Amino acid sequence: MTAATRQTKRWGVAGRRRRERPAAFDFPLLVVVLGLLSFGFIMVASASMTVGDTCCKDPFFFVVRQAIALGLALSAAVLAFTVPVSWWERSGVWLFLLGVASLILLLLPGVGHSVNGANRWIPLGPLNLQPSEFVKLFAVLYIAGYLVRHAQSVTTELAGFIRPMILIGIAAALILKQPDFGTTAVMLATVMGMLFLGGVSVMPFAVLFGTVITGLAFLVLTSEYRMRRILSFLNPWEDPFASGYQLSQALIGFGRGEWLGVGLGNGIQKQYFLPEAHTDFLASVIAEELGLVGMLTIIGAFAFISWRAFSIGARAEAVGQRFAGYTAQGIGLWLGLQAFVNIGVNSGMLPTKGLTLPFLSYGSNSLIVACVAIAILLRIDATVRQEASETTLPRGMPWLRA
Repeated sequence: MTAATRQTKRWGVAGRRRRERPAAFDFPLLVVVLGLLSFGFIMVASASMTVGDTCCKDPFFFVVRQAIALGLALSAAVLAFTVPVSWWERSGVWLFLLGVASLILLLLPGVGHSVNGANRWIPLGPLNLQPSEFVKLFAVLYIAGYLVRHAQSVTTELAGFIRPMILIGIAAALILKQPDFGTTAVMLATVMGMLFLGGVSVMPFAVLFGTVITGLAFLVLTSEYRMRRILSFLNPWEDPFASGYQLSQALIGFGRGEWLGVGLGNGIQKQYFLPEAHTDFLASVIAEELGLVGMLTIIGAFAFISWRAFSIGARAEAVGQRFAGYTAQGIGLWLGLQAFVNIGVNSGMLPTKGLTLPFLSYGSNSLIVACVAIAILLRIDATVRQEASETTLPRGMPWLRA
């Protein structure tokens, strides 16, 4: 065998080994999330220039701040990716208690910062901290840890099922006090979904589900402004210049978009007609400028993220990492639910809520928390892949390395 032949053979072996080596983490998931972040930055720029020029005499006022927020979010995500999954498991309870403490701080006179009647922010110099955004992630970590520590009691005892809901209920009450009905609903739905996936028996789960639904209905019926939102949601055209104004303008945006939209930057609704166009109602701007095709692409991206999260969770549980599995599933539930609620509100399927569209809407807190959640998800995936590559897998389970 000649030297050239031996070298070619070595190259071939090395190439096969590279092809057989599993990926470090879920690259398709990373690509989709980075695509959403980039697209969101473009759409925030498109939706906010008119508002920035009107309120601040600078069309790039919100664009610059979104760029800074994006930089902070990516930096926080890189840092979160370096943190071992075991640290999140050990710290879940303390992080959740820290989140509850920050919610209590908002109730102290002179601490919270109010915008449009909502007291949700704590001023920290040039930035405003929104504790409720972080509490959603901390709730996922807390419940995932609880399901591991109390696996037996959760499935066999009513007390084991109720105990975690006491702390969750306190956090929900504090968030409702701000008031923030949308975040409360998403957090409770995520937690209940995680408990169901954790093996809670049907009867206690049904009782809790009925209790939560009854409680939310009571909150709507006893609050004039919430009742007004429900009535305007049912028929926004009955009062399109007052209670139904926001939804009717959002629906006009959807109607103008038709199949392919009016073109990026050519939307009209963001120009003084649609309130909060660059935050809670960004989906309406997307629908107007990019049409049904653009909205279906966004929906498909969020469906892919939730699917990958559940897939990562299933692989984590298969190798015995139950905390990682529950956390991945919780993140998939939370991000999927929040995207569903936001798009449902924009399209008139759900009553108006003050919820952002993850990865897309303007706002540093929402961006940072969503990016950290994805970083934790990618770290879980990397840990599972590493463990699977070091373990002799049973026949028929090569998907663990996928």
